[in-house]
Amino acid sequence: MSTFTSAPLGAASVASREVRRTRLRLTRRGRIVVTFCVSLPIVVVLMGMALNGGGATATSGDAVMATVTVAVGESLWSVAAALAPESSTADVVADLIAVNELQSAELLPGQVLVVPERYAD
Repeated sequence: MSTFTSAPLGAASVASREVRRTRLRLTRRGRIVVTFCVSLPIVVVLMGMALNGGGATATSGDAVMATVTVAVGESLWSVAAALAPESSTADVVADLIAVNELQSAELLPGQVLVVPERYAD
């Protein structure tokens, strides 16, 4: 009688092969792509910081603005004349309209107007 032994196919070839670790090889084009992908977010962040650098400015202390409350019967002209009697009333009226972003020269009693800085005492 004869004896027959079986082995799985390819078992002998797997045992005899060594597992080789290969190094990652990048071509010139691959290095360019990797460099671009790494540097792009850095460039975007730096550009954003450079363009937005002037947005945050600090002030020294609390800013206090001078205001005037309109009394009954007062007009913009009379408020301007009382604020700066030495200046041209028309110029003061124009500055009051610009600073307070008024749509017209009409004032309401109790309305608070911001005084332009050059007329504040």
